[in-house]
Amino acid sequence: MPYSSELKALQKVDRLRVRKLENTKLIDFASNDYLGLSEQKELLRKTVDEVETYTSHAPKSSQLVNGYHPIHKNFEEYLCRKNGFEEAIVAGSGFLANLAIIEALPRKKDILILDEEYHASGILASKLISAEVKFFRHNDMDDLKDILQTNSYKRAIVAVEGIYSMSGDLVDKKVFEICDKFETILIVDEAHSVGVVGDSLLGVFDLYGIEPNKNHIKMGTLGKAIGSYGSYILCSSHIAEFLLNRAKSLIYATAPSLLDIELARVGFLYIEENIELFKKEIRRRREIVKRHFDYDMSGLIFPFEVNSSKNALKRQKELDNLGFSVAAIRAPTVKKPILRIIPRININSKSFESLCNFLSRREP
Repeated sequence: MPYSSELKALQKVDRLRVRKLENTKLIDFASNDYLGLSEQKELLRKTVDEVETYTSHAPKSSQLVNGYHPIHKNFEEYLCRKNGFEEAIVAGSGFLANLAIIEALPRKKDILILDEEYHASGILASKLISAEVKFFRHNDMDDLKDILQTNSYKRAIVAVEGIYSMSGDLVDKKVFEICDKFETILIVDEAHSVGVVGDSLLGVFDLYGIEPNKNHIKMGTLGKAIGSYGSYILCSSHIAEFLLNRAKSLIYATAPSLLDIELARVGFLYIEENIELFKKEIRRRREIVKRHFDYDMSGLIFPFEVNSSKNALKRQKELDNLGFSVAAIRAPTVKKPILRIIPRININSKSFESLCNFLSRREP
């Protein structure tokens, strides 16, 4: 077979990936469904009722042909009101949104500067452009500033994550100050921060009290804390117009699912209605991690470090046997293997205590 040797090499170093059907008998501490909205059936029923009021229940074509639906527009207008941006564009996934932004915006003679731990979708998109591409050390604002000061460019575009998907690190607030000073476009991927941080649980713009300006771009996903699927881009009207004319993953992709977009709108409204309860439960889980491991979670990602890929898989199996599902993350996704643990707030905190008790008694 043409790829047998490569697959054997991955298996030998404990890096072979395989799909497994979700085991609903296990307590799920692996998924990105931070608030447990994917299991709230009343949200699904409300969504179906709303979508059924329209003639079609599917978008049928790209947004720029005939697939831009009132459900898309209503959701975009809601996002703009809540987040203070001029324009919103829905996209099929966070991967497609990142591809759209990073493939389209940097032009010849520009420079694209990414945090070295930026999501794989952005790294892939950076390989498709003619602009110069640089990486700065993870969350190192001095390194970012040095790159901006020592390179020549027409435009600079900086890309960071609000909360980094593997380490769980919160982006340094100084990135906003630096990008404003150098008048760079700033992309903030809020996939793992929306629904988790901020006074209104709207992410790091909300957390840091940042008022969006013409150079700010916020990307959010709907398949994590919001309990649906898809994504959105928030930006100035000028940048939105450019993306709709240049971003291939927006122009040539079928518009996002109407059911998913409406489910996301219903999910955001549900968060608004229950925000104090959600914030209380998020704080409780952070306190549990702090007590057991003296570790401060910025959001709801706990990266439990292990000393080898083999041990990561071993610990994952041990937790499976105890009834807990966690993710064993290995290279090349991370430099050092981790158990990526998500203390979802719809799971009783006592179950999370039990998981932490087990891990705290084990060597990595």
